[in-house]
Amino acid sequence: MLILLSCTVISAQNAPKELKFNFTEKGDYFIKMTFLNQTWLRYNNNNPGSTLFDVQKDKIFDIGLRRTRLQLFGQLSKHVFFYTQLGQNNFTFNSARKQGFFIHDALGEVRVYDKHLSVGAGLTGWSGLARFASPGVGSILMLDAPLYEQATNDITDQFLRKLSIYAKGKLGKLDYRFVVSKPMADQLASASGGNFGPTASFSKLPSKLQYNGYINYQFLDEESNLLPYTTGTYLGKKRIFNLGAGFVHQKDAIWRSDNNGDTLLSALNLVSIDAFLDLPLDKEKQNALTAYTAFQYSDYGKNYIRNLGPMNPMTGTTTTGASINGAGNAWPTMGTGLTFFGQIGYKFKNDLFKNDWGTLQPYAGVQAFKYDYFNQAAATFDVGLNWLIDVHRSKLTLNYENRPVFNSLSDGTRRVTDRKGTVVLQYQIFL
Repeated sequence: MLILLSCTVISAQNAPKELKFNFTEKGDYFIKMTFLNQTWLRYNNNNPGSTLFDVQKDKIFDIGLRRTRLQLFGQLSKHVFFYTQLGQNNFTFNSARKQGFFIHDALGEVRVYDKHLSVGAGLTGWSGLARFASPGVGSILMLDAPLYEQATNDITDQFLRKLSIYAKGKLGKLDYRFVVSKPMADQLASASGGNFGPTASFSKLPSKLQYNGYINYQFLDEESNLLPYTTGTYLGKKRIFNLGAGFVHQKDAIWRSDNNGDTLLSALNLVSIDAFLDLPLDKEKQNALTAYTAFQYSDYGKNYIRNLGPMNPMTGTTTTGASINGAGNAWPTMGTGLTFFGQIGYKFKNDLFKNDWGTLQPYAGVQAFKYDYFNQAAATFDVGLNWLIDVHRSKLTLNYENRPVFNSLSDGTRRVTDRKGTVVLQYQIFL
């Protein structure tokens, strides 16, 4: 397979744009391979009380691999499609050594009725709730996708992928996906689903099926739904305006104890609405505007919160003086309550820099939330700049994130008492 793909590239007269072997002249039957690598150089102001192997550190600089991926997929016949993805995530100086690639996706799909209905099964990123519940990480606008939309990431799934049966398709301008998943065992999770107590956490009882779905109406150009992963920015190559809505439901997914110590079970219920816009502004300059906004209601059970710190450089916290956020760069990304997310970016004209040095795309984003666990609303802000050296194939991103730090106060409330920042320089190669 690799030899065939190599031959396709070698025979090209121009620089390779993709690794693809076509079985037919039309290219409707094919096999394609992609590669992605995202390297982070980061300076982080750590949360209060953060420790690195029991040594307290207020600040740290580190280097890591946020994502490294290989995809192989293809349309083998009129009705048969397959998709596989291997890779690793969050490899840094304090990671386990020589950790191997793991399977992200492995699915088979049957096209039942033209573009209107396809059915598939396997370990898959087809998921509901919102547009970036399954983000195309090679094309995201900001440094990272809105991670709160990946609602059970690494607790009852494998880095957002689930063992699922799904149906997807297009009905006119309406694009849909509906999924039935078997949640993975919380006992074997790589991230903690929480401890049993008066605050809700993920149940460790045998799981019931999870149902999720997402529909969106595509007012302008049609987006491809060949893969589950949604584009973050088209850089003006398409005219896109979509409105979407989604949900996740799982009966008895959550447990907690009542005042008598008895076990109470409740459902996981999440609903979201969102809008995505990507528009070229001038045909000659090929400058473009990208924007996304989402509003989500989350019911993970009483007072549930989850702190996330992507590629966290710290390993623990001190016994005193630590915040509710936990170690390193973590903050309450998910919780029972309301979440608003918005981002906007502007791409300058293609030839902003001469000699094929590409163009720039500044952006800004915010995640604002009011979770039941806290006594106030808060927000995390991002501002950044993409240097699109060769569109998404070679991209340098500089990002500053400012996050709230929560503490429990003497009056019994939980409020923001500080703010911390993180600066990341990322270099992405994507073929």
